Amino acid sequence: MNPKSVFNATICILGIAIFLIHVAKFFMKKDRRKDEKVLLTFFLFTIIHFATYLTFTCVKEVYTSDTFIMGFYTTFYVMNNLEVFLLFYYIIYYANVSGKPRKVTSIINISIFAVFVLLNIVNIFTHIFFKAVDGVYTRSPSMFMSQGYQFVMFVVIFVLALINKELRFREKLAFFLYCLFPFVAIIVQNFMPGYAVAYLSIIITTEILVLFLDVEKNIRIQEEEKKIKDAYINVMVSQIRPHFVYNTLSSISTLISLDPAKAKRALDDFTEYLRMNFSTLTNNQLVSFSDELKHIETYISLEKMRFSDRLNVIEDIRVTDFEVPPLSIQPLVENAIKHGILQKIEGGTLTIKSYEDDTAYIVEVIDDGVGFDPNNINLENGEHIGLNNIRHRLSLMCNGELFIESQIDKGSKVVVKFYK
Repeated sequence: MNPKSVFNATICILGIAIFLIHVAKFFMKKDRRKDEKVLLTFFLFTIIHFATYLTFTCVKEVYTSDTFIMGFYTTFYVMNNLEVFLLFYYIIYYANVSGKPRKVTSIINISIFAVFVLLNIVNIFTHIFFKAVDGVYTRSPSMFMSQGYQFVMFVVIFVLALINKELRFREKLAFFLYCLFPFVAIIVQNFMPGYAVAYLSIIITTEILVLFLDVEKNIRIQEEEKKIKDAYINVMVSQIRPHFVYNTLSSISTLISLDPAKAKRALDDFTEYLRMNFSTLTNNQLVSFSDELKHIETYISLEKMRFSDRLNVIEDIRVTDFEVPPLSIQPLVENAIKHGILQKIEGGTLTIKSYEDDTAYIVEVIDDGVGFDPNNINLENGEHIGLNNIRHRLSLMCNGELFIESQIDKGSKVVVKFYK
């Protein structure tokens, strides 16, 4: 093999080995984001791309013909474009590009890609980019135009990364370098015919991309863990309110002389209530809905001790075999009782439902209390016992969602969905 073929074969073998390692790491992961699945497709395609070029490098040592040369280089040009095509969709998913920017850039991507694939096919008959003469690849004067799709999309990808407010500096730099290096490599390769400089740039820039994004991902994970811990502390603090503790202990104290047995049960419930709240500080794992429901029933028992017939409770529990963040439903029940039902002199009824559909386990907390205007609710203050914290923990820990419905003087309904 000549020096060019040795260089190209070495680059292809190195690239295949590196990308196979990335693929193996992907399959060892338990949880995979949508952008990571797109990246897996990119890795698998790149392995096929490099393997195709490696095969060509070896075969052309013993066999060449005009048909073989034309067929390979047509495939080669299309695969180069596909590399950039997949990279575009990776940044779309990684950066959560949506709305008009996603629609416009996707149209640009697909349209230009289709045009250049068509031009590559037309080249077989017109030789506008290259031709084969006696088994030798020969560039046409307009060959540089064959890389127009890649040049345009590198610019589009860089602009998307640059203007995206969710990406941090390290992430923007990673995408910028990925666009810059192959861009330069394509230009260099025009002055070094026969050397797969662009393939080497793909390996280098992909490793930079993966390294930078992994570092940023670890930083984000640490930040999210801190947010979860802070949310737990905020919820716990909001739950242990001095007036609730004082009122409950006062009610138990009164019961001791009137009904010692009932006072003991109430004290046991209060102890269990406090234990569950304090355990939240050290538990950052999901708990079964059955355990959360038990905590809810403990809290309701304490409130019924204080408010008796003013508080009626209906449970319609159809499913319990799913997991929830601890203290994610109980504060909703507390809100319904304190801010809804007990704001009415005559009290009211609390209804707790759980059921499932094809996509999610669903919990509903419904009251017929005074209601409120959902548009005026302030999730940042403490009036509604950390709804913002609950919503945040639901999203981070189990991809859950919280929805609020309410009408003044008619009551409220909070729906929580835990997606399967």
